[in-house]
Amino acid sequence: MDFDYSEEQRLLDETVRRLVRDEYAFADRKKYLVEPHGYSAALWAKYAELGLLGLPFAEEHGGFGGGGIETMIVMEAFGRGLALEPYLATVVLGGGLVALAGSDAQKSDILPEVAAGTLLLALAHSERRARYNLAHVETAAKASGAGFVLDGHKTMVLHGGAAHKYIVSARTASATTDRNGISLFIVDREAKGVAVHDYQTVDGQRAADVTLTGVSVGGDALLGPRDGALPIISRVTDRAVAALCAEAVGIMETLNAMTLDYIKTRKQFGVAIGSFQVLQHRMVDMVIALEQAKSMEILAAMSVDSADANERARAISAAKVQSGLSGRLVGQQAIQLHGGIGMTDEYAAGHYFKRLSSIEYTFGDTDYHLDRFPAF
Repeated sequence: MDFDYSEEQRLLDETVRRLVRDEYAFADRKKYLVEPHGYSAALWAKYAELGLLGLPFAEEHGGFGGGGIETMIVMEAFGRGLALEPYLATVVLGGGLVALAGSDAQKSDILPEVAAGTLLLALAHSERRARYNLAHVETAAKASGAGFVLDGHKTMVLHGGAAHKYIVSARTASATTDRNGISLFIVDREAKGVAVHDYQTVDGQRAADVTLTGVSVGGDALLGPRDGALPIISRVTDRAVAALCAEAVGIMETLNAMTLDYIKTRKQFGVAIGSFQVLQHRMVDMVIALEQAKSMEILAAMSVDSADANERARAISAAKVQSGLSGRLVGQQAIQLHGGIGMTDEYAAGHYFKRLSSIEYTFGDTDYHLDRFPAF
């Protein structure tokens, strides 16, 4: 099988690599962190100008018809720079749901604005007692006239504080953990009854808790089939997991390069510590772990649009497991080989490790995906 990029994919890779290299030095990232929503608004506009925000959407909706490999290329580059922008939340999750489940009118209204960088979306699905069970939805949507009234609480809504619209999962039928009876609704951030608590996560990203109290929406707010949203949520979540695996590979590549450079220049007993064989062995372990994660990242990217849901789920879970194992090994070894400096807030290595650790626990940790793998 040919794993080489096409000419268009090579150009995309070069463009995003150059953008991150020029705009995402560690000192630049610190400045972006203190912007109003914790990311660079100017860079978000630049992503739109380069076509990155419309990359996975159809051409008629302002996009380029990209797939899993194109998303992988972008997320790898964002991992190298520890990018803070809400690409995963708005483009992969929010935009992905609209592209998969939206009516022609919803796609035409929403996706061009997302591609232009003027509309931010966030998926409000996770709930406190759900753990990683996508079918656990307590938020209720009751029919009211031609529309619905939503009540419930969502937690860890990625970049929810910056979003203009939420895609909210709510139960329109059945019991709390039934796979049927879940629907999706598009809810405006400014709708009456929506309360948002925004906060920074340990890795410098942003998330929010969203409370809905008697929020009224029209019938046109329903996204996709009533009572049948879970397969769509699962599919988009698998895409997000594949994207996170790609981001993790970009982080591991950077940590490996930083660590190798450090042990080549840090001297002890008059010689570079990289000359010590035991440290060379550790670096080899880090490189092997990265290559294993890369292989599974490619499998995940190539599987995200598989028509076979079981095949897709197995590939995604396998990639997430390997990403978690490799990320933990690379992160721990990088910190140890850097010594005390690796744990300081002023040095980048610790921040990369924090992001790797957060990725492991997003959309299912390693143990969860180990259990999930044989179920399909």
